[in-house]
Amino acid sequence: MPALPSFATFYPLNHHHSQGACQCGSPILSQFHERMMADISRRQFIGGAAGVMAMFAGLRAPRVLSQQPSDHNRPILLKNLRLFDGSGGPLREGVAIRIEDGRIQALLANGADSGNAEVVDCGGRVVMPGLIDAHWHTTLAGISQFEAMTADPGYVHLVAAKEAERTLMRGVTSVRDVGGPSFALKRAIDQGIVNGPRVFPAGAMISQTSGHGDFRMRHEVPRSADSPLSEQEKQGVAVIADGEAEVLRRTREQLMLGASQIKLMAGGGVASTYDPLDSTQFTERELRAAVDAAEDWGTYVAVHVYTPRGIQRSLRAGVKSIEHGQLADKESVRMMAGEGAWWSLQPFLQDEDSNVYPDAERQESQRMVAEGTVRAYEMAQHFDVKTAWGTDILFSPRNTQNQLRHLAKLTRFYDSLTTLAMATGRNGELLAMSGLRSTYQGKLGIIEPDALADLLVVDGSPEQGLDFLNDPKANLRLIMKGGRVYKNTL
Repeated sequence: MPALPSFATFYPLNHHHSQGACQCGSPILSQFHERMMADISRRQFIGGAAGVMAMFAGLRAPRVLSQQPSDHNRPILLKNLRLFDGSGGPLREGVAIRIEDGRIQALLANGADSGNAEVVDCGGRVVMPGLIDAHWHTTLAGISQFEAMTADPGYVHLVAAKEAERTLMRGVTSVRDVGGPSFALKRAIDQGIVNGPRVFPAGAMISQTSGHGDFRMRHEVPRSADSPLSEQEKQGVAVIADGEAEVLRRTREQLMLGASQIKLMAGGGVASTYDPLDSTQFTERELRAAVDAAEDWGTYVAVHVYTPRGIQRSLRAGVKSIEHGQLADKESVRMMAGEGAWWSLQPFLQDEDSNVYPDAERQESQRMVAEGTVRAYEMAQHFDVKTAWGTDILFSPRNTQNQLRHLAKLTRFYDSLTTLAMATGRNGELLAMSGLRSTYQGKLGIIEPDALADLLVVDGSPEQGLDFLNDPKANLRLIMKGGRVYKNTL
């Protein structure tokens, strides 16, 4: 029987947190992945490689739902518009945007000669960069926990592909995937097999034993030196690494697979099975091993962490992106600013988008994180920390459609143009930290010459508020990624 391709090649599972609290420690993923691997083994036994490949036979490029440019080889000229360029500055008028070969060729005067370009009249609407979600989970965001446990694995993948298209149709043209093997879905999107956003994958999240990415069941402990890897590790959802040598190996493996950045778990979470919220994970030397390996490849390490102790340890080790961090104190935030690190915050506000927990312990942890969220945004501004916007949605098909609401609610802390700049130009700067490990060479989140042509035409006035984002279907009139139009209702 011929050897099968790596399961991660086809199965872009992505496990991590969801809005309101992290669910990484939930035992549900362990059961889910064990069931899927059993199904894969059964298909291989019955039909060999063809039996496994048949699971993915239905994953074809969905028909583009909207009008396409009549000639893909022609330049496009957007005119009669108001421009938000992603910098956070005031909107500009009297400017036209010429797009050619997937990039912004030039910003011209509104009456400039269109030449051979196809002219798109924006009707005085706002043109802005495509949105960037800096903390997204590509595969499991749009499926419920029950379906993840019971549905055929092929169905899970089809849901992920469809959710990727919906993500793009919400105007999110780039995502930073911070845990789980999204490599296959990224490849399918980049090759035009399915429609979706640009994906910056981290690959398997790296966890210590008993850490936030240790999804083993109790009966799998203890683990000896010659014990097999858990199913989750084999599939690339997460990997366990104890000691500098193991951290180096697991980091290098993700870089080999194509990671844009590396993700480690440096602390506990709200929904964890084993690790409490206040726990600190990985020694400074272990963290430094991952940082050194990532820096050798021209990229950086991001860590899941909430507490001051974990944040400060990570920063001393050279980590460049703090994911969550809602329990930070002033010293931790001052240190973030001093080190030039990014604070990848999510609006965990214990509101209509939050998870619901039945037990008092997790409810209390969730309350602490929600209160910390308010303080975190205040301190981020006070200490001028580079702050990213992300949503961290998992196992919530009802919530993915509200992805942009998670941005609009930030106007509680920032003026609307600053908020919009966070999800465009600022997040674009964070993505650029991947350097040559990114397969998308060009600026994102900004509208300027030679930037990648990811653009939205919207019905709304961003300088007055971002409520128009709550209904992207109605208010996003044109969606473009790489110069290709995916929606046009102008």
